[in-house]
Amino acid sequence: MTSTPAHAPGSTDAPVAVVTGGARGIGLAVARWFLDHGHRVALLDIDTVTLAATEIALNDTARVLALPCDVSQPQQVQAAIETVAGRFGRIDALVNNAGVAVFKPITQTTFEEWRHVLGTNLDGAFLCSQACVPVMRRRGHGCIVNIASISGLRASTLRVAYGTSKAALIQLTKQQAVELGNEGIRSNCIAPGPVDTEMSKLVHSVAIRSDYYDAIPLNRYGTAEEIAAAVGFLCSAAASYVNGQVLAVDGGFDASGVGLPTLRRTGGAAGG
Repeated sequence: MTSTPAHAPGSTDAPVAVVTGGARGIGLAVARWFLDHGHRVALLDIDTVTLAATEIALNDTARVLALPCDVSQPQQVQAAIETVAGRFGRIDALVNNAGVAVFKPITQTTFEEWRHVLGTNLDGAFLCSQACVPVMRRRGHGCIVNIASISGLRASTLRVAYGTSKAALIQLTKQQAVELGNEGIRSNCIAPGPVDTEMSKLVHSVAIRSDYYDAIPLNRYGTAEEIAAAVGFLCSAAASYVNGQVLAVDGGFDASGVGLPTLRRTGGAAGG
């Protein structure tokens, strides 16, 4: 496990977190959480322009390493993790956050689109874990947190590739927990509900946002910082006996089931 001790900026004793898809959104919020809690951070992202801007904005060359990387490509992943290990000397936490989505009906989703989504969302987590685990083993501990989705727990329209990839990521988490736990490496999964990121603002229309508000008991989207806090908990000593679990950070979306908005608004007065 990794803990959150106080370390001087740039300390060579500070724990190290690798965050994929770390240039923006949830990944960046996770990176900021780790930095705020005394970690050094390696950010991996395929978007080189945004990654470079994020590195400048964080303005912490001693503790931040930004590496362009397509996590679906084994050679790029291995090279990136070797760079992290060479620079920082250790890896304590891996957050597999990099992800893509294609929202199309099943019969209109091409095989190329299917492979693109599975390649990033599932293969990427598999490859990054494979590369990081040997480095974690050197210290006899480590944490993996895979960022899945509520779409991996419940089916929804237009998500054949995305939802399937996230469901498979949940199973990968359990496999990791079982196989790596006896080496002191824990693996857990976050399943976010709708999160108010720049990407969601672009793809979620006013009507879609209204539908989500009606379906979520807390009647709002989550924030990237709320997801990051849950990731941080799973990587901390406070979660030292938590392994192989899926934590839905979703405002009660998954728990609500059919969750008829009309009944919730009337407090059930209309009957069951």
